[in-house]
Amino acid sequence: MKLKYLFGIMAVLVLMPWCILLIPISINRYILLCLSEIIIIGTIIFILYFYIKVTKPLDIIANGMDLLNEQDFSSRLKAVGQKEADRVVQVFNGMMDKLKEERLRLREQNNLLDLLIAVSPMGVVMLDFNHRITMANNAALRFLNCKTEDELKGKFIEESSSPLAAEIKQIPLGETRTIRLSDAMIYRCSHLSFVDKGFAHPFLLIESLTSEVVKAEKKAYEKVIRMIAHEVNNTVAGVTSTLDTVKEILESDENSSELIDVLNVCIERNLKMSHFITNFANVVKIPEPSLKEVNLNESVSGCKVFMETICQERNIELKLALSPSDLEVRMDKILFEQVLVNIIKNAVESIGNNGTIIITTSDTNPMLIVSDTGKGIDREAESKLFTPFFSTKPNGQGIGLLLIREILNKHNCTFSLRTHHDGLTKFEISFPITI
Repeated sequence: MKLKYLFGIMAVLVLMPWCILLIPISINRYILLCLSEIIIIGTIIFILYFYIKVTKPLDIIANGMDLLNEQDFSSRLKAVGQKEADRVVQVFNGMMDKLKEERLRLREQNNLLDLLIAVSPMGVVMLDFNHRITMANNAALRFLNCKTEDELKGKFIEESSSPLAAEIKQIPLGETRTIRLSDAMIYRCSHLSFVDKGFAHPFLLIESLTSEVVKAEKKAYEKVIRMIAHEVNNTVAGVTSTLDTVKEILESDENSSELIDVLNVCIERNLKMSHFITNFANVVKIPEPSLKEVNLNESVSGCKVFMETICQERNIELKLALSPSDLEVRMDKILFEQVLVNIIKNAVESIGNNGTIIITTSDTNPMLIVSDTGKGIDREAESKLFTPFFSTKPNGQGIGLLLIREILNKHNCTFSLRTHHDGLTKFEISFPITI
């Protein structure tokens, strides 16, 4: 029951005895009647005064509760001139000041956190309790090959078309893994969670390690290659020179033909070893590209003519699907043609005999795609492509794709090599857009 109703009941109970006593007094004694009426009026005035004094602090508290309920931390209560009520007002206004300062501090912290997340080079993907995406920063959109956040919001991570998303899906909550993709990109991905209001909120962190790992790999294999090349070339040169001298001496002896044949084999093996180590040394000595505007379609057509004979020997059809318009890109023509020759050569070796290679150019990105009908690349091998000295061929040296990677990186191209669901293995190269 509300306080005003309780005060009303109290007033009635207090005044009722006086009203009952007034009935006989009003008949016999006029003076006592007047005195009683004065006392009753005074009692009523005091009750009203007491009611106001008691209910005013309660009204102030009620107004304060309304402000808190509406989260209006800017409004303040006014003092009413009553000591007890003014203490309540003072405490309440002090609490509102503290709440306002805390709210402002939290808002500034949230704005700073939002800014740091937005410009962070590390990809951040927030998930709801059903592991659907609620937020992704710019770095995450770039890593997952998305242009806008709307492409991911409300979806599961595996619904993204990016190969990285399929790998992230396999990471259990609380673990961190390093993922290497078929486009030579390397990521460190973490599936973590934080607790807010007693609930665990999952999120993903994606960090690109490509440049750091490539630099470390390059530094390591350059040192190894230089050391090996120095030792092998010196040894091979000395042994070959000695064998040539012995061969010249034996050529004067008619009975030494078999021994000369053995020496020829040894000399040939030495030359192959020298050629082998030279191939490794060439990876280290790739020159900086001299970038010029080049017609990509013309460059591709020239490589087709060069590689057509090799394809015809294996009954492989080499097709072109060039963009109708002239496609100008900035590149070093000599280096890029070396890349294209290596890609086609790998496709030929993958097919073996009887197949098709299609070279496609597109002016939308611009892009070049080399597709082949070879045996394809399994999932395990995809993650190891473009790593130093890895090869899927039994006698491969593992420098072809490494050479391609280094040249394309120097051209600031993005690329990938993988077998698609249609059975075609595609090497895709995207050139940087020139303005």
